[in-house]
Amino acid sequence: ARGEPLPVLATPWDAVARPVAWSPQENTPYDPREMLGGALLPSGEWCGGFFDRGSFFETLAGWAKTVVCGRARLGGIPVGVICAETRIVERVTPADPANLASHESVSQQAGGVWYPDSAFKTAQAIEDFNKGEQLPLFIFANWRGFSGGMRDMFDEILKFGSYIVDHLCHYAQPVFVYIPPFGDLRGGAWAVLDPTINPDMMEMYSTETGRGGVLEPSGTVEIKYRERELLLTMHRLDPKLQALALALKAAATPADTERIGREIAQREVDLLPLYRQVAVEFAARHDTPGRMKAKGVISDIIPWAHSRAFFHARLRRRLAEERARAAVAQATEGSPLSRDQVTRLLRSWLLASTSTAAGAADEAEAARVWADNDTAWKWLSNPDALAPHLAELRKAAAARRVTDAAKLDFTAWKQALNDALGG
Repeated sequence: ARGEPLPVLATPWDAVARPVAWSPQENTPYDPREMLGGALLPSGEWCGGFFDRGSFFETLAGWAKTVVCGRARLGGIPVGVICAETRIVERVTPADPANLASHESVSQQAGGVWYPDSAFKTAQAIEDFNKGEQLPLFIFANWRGFSGGMRDMFDEILKFGSYIVDHLCHYAQPVFVYIPPFGDLRGGAWAVLDPTINPDMMEMYSTETGRGGVLEPSGTVEIKYRERELLLTMHRLDPKLQALALALKAAATPADTERIGREIAQREVDLLPLYRQVAVEFAARHDTPGRMKAKGVISDIIPWAHSRAFFHARLRRRLAEERARAAVAQATEGSPLSRDQVTRLLRSWLLASTSTAAGAADEAEAARVWADNDTAWKWLSNPDALAPHLAELRKAAAARRVTDAAKLDFTAWKQALNDALGG
């Protein structure tokens, strides 16, 4: 039922703490369904994927094949899944049955790119998961951006891309954006999946080998470190160019000046590819998970092998936290608290219930306890732990309502109170 806790299925055949054995390989297209659900190796051995074995169910598989959407379970918890296809796929446009002159057309679409149809499919899946089923969402982000050809613009790719932002902005369940091994999140794809769209619900993580940034490293160099800057760097660092520059200043004849100038120009030509390669590598260093975490654009770096256990712990904690928030909202009905106020309230209750309560004044310790997914989940999912605090909130809310009624019409309030007390 809507608003009720998700049905969690016990999965004794697939331990949630097991490592994720199936992993993509660098510069090698792969079937994302194997990454999500696992695969049977030629040896007959099962190679486990991210989700519970046998739980991934793809939907709308024949439409917009550059995106894979479906449902799965993680530690028995049902979730929605959106993942990029990394291989080249064929898009088949059937002939118009009402036009005898039309023909079926087949076109190729590159993997890791959003096209108008796949952007629409992504947006529709997000809407279904949120409003239809109220499922938490996992997005395995491996897109280099949106296809921007003239035909794609005519097919309204901008509109469908904006649908993704709209639906994520209003998503009311936890959303985890995760850059998989050797995945890239670039361009407009980064813009529509940025957690700042919905900071209350969205979190972004990366594997150790993921990469992310609005521009590709080569594009960054073309804009921020062009040939002029490369030449200035050469003259600042290369001893031979520095010696030639001094020789040019001391040249005694026009012939010497011309000869040294040619040597300088040839040296610049020889060094330019090397310096451009170094510049691209330097730009690429800014797209690593370490830099993304340092800049605060991702929450953490999660190794792929251990991602299943981490996200299960994080998911169940977030679900318990949202249920606790809903209980607080219900208890304070009529005087709603902001999300930050509820967070401070829950955090203070958790700290007061732990053995570290004596050191609760230490902000670092308080942050550590609140960030511990297992500790927070055990407390947030315990009705007996929340009950006394919620009762106090209900009492306070009732007192406020009585006070407000007295301020509005004291005589009527006094008469009503007298009647209620049987006087």
